[in-house]
Amino acid sequence: MTKNSSTTGSGMSGDSPTTRFGFTSVPERERQTRVNQVFAKVARRYDLMNDLMSGGLHRLWKNELVAWLNPPRGVESYTLLDVAGGTGDIARRFLAASGEGGRCIICDISGEMLQAGKDRIKAGNANRIRYLQANAEFLPLAANSVDAYTIGFGIRNVTHIDHALSEAYRVLRPGGRFLCLEFSEVQVPMLDSLYDRYSFTAIPAIGAVVTGDAPSYRYLVESIRNFPDQDTFAEMTVAAGFERVSYRNLTGGIAAIHSGWKI
Repeated sequence: MTKNSSTTGSGMSGDSPTTRFGFTSVPERERQTRVNQVFAKVARRYDLMNDLMSGGLHRLWKNELVAWLNPPRGVESYTLLDVAGGTGDIARRFLAASGEGGRCIICDISGEMLQAGKDRIKAGNANRIRYLQANAEFLPLAANSVDAYTIGFGIRNVTHIDHALSEAYRVLRPGGRFLCLEFSEVQVPMLDSLYDRYSFTAIPAIGAVVTGDAPSYRYLVESIRNFPDQDTFAEMTVAAGFERVSYRNLTGGIAAIHSGWKI
């Protein structure tokens, strides 16, 4: 599976930084707006989007993420910050795993995604959840304020991944855990080519039929190919200050969970 560069560079004139939006080079200042527009369109069908992109496996992968986090049960002071978690998939699993204890801050830059999550959270859990509309690169939270930080299928949509990792490190308490679930580089021969064909042909086509929006699904597929492979992303996590960094491949590397600790 071929990865495309996602680093920021100079524009043609040398005075306008550019970055990648899928396979397209765009002015850096425009990228976040474009990403926001994609998620505003797909918010109501977010689970369908992930079903299309993972064959439904994202549900099992999120279960694995929360199982690896292994939050304590019944501890009310234990707080999870779930970034890019607007629709609440990971939050709902966390609340179930933590019993009557844990609290969750669901953070997303997209108001449409947050609203979709609010519509799905059961009323009994409402007092355990705080909603926060914010950019992962600039979190309006105090340093050393949360026990765990998760981000599922969101960090590849951040313009400056290193900034988001630094913010994750900043807001975590000492002893806190960082976990990132993201589509990654397939490690199994033949599966990589099969997954490429499915991604670039079937997913946009199905997206067009089901939602009438092929371009958003095409961007999401392209954004996966731009994302660093497992070892490169692990190195970025170490560079942000995390220790005991490791990752687990899921389904042959179609996705991976990255883990790090703030010591």
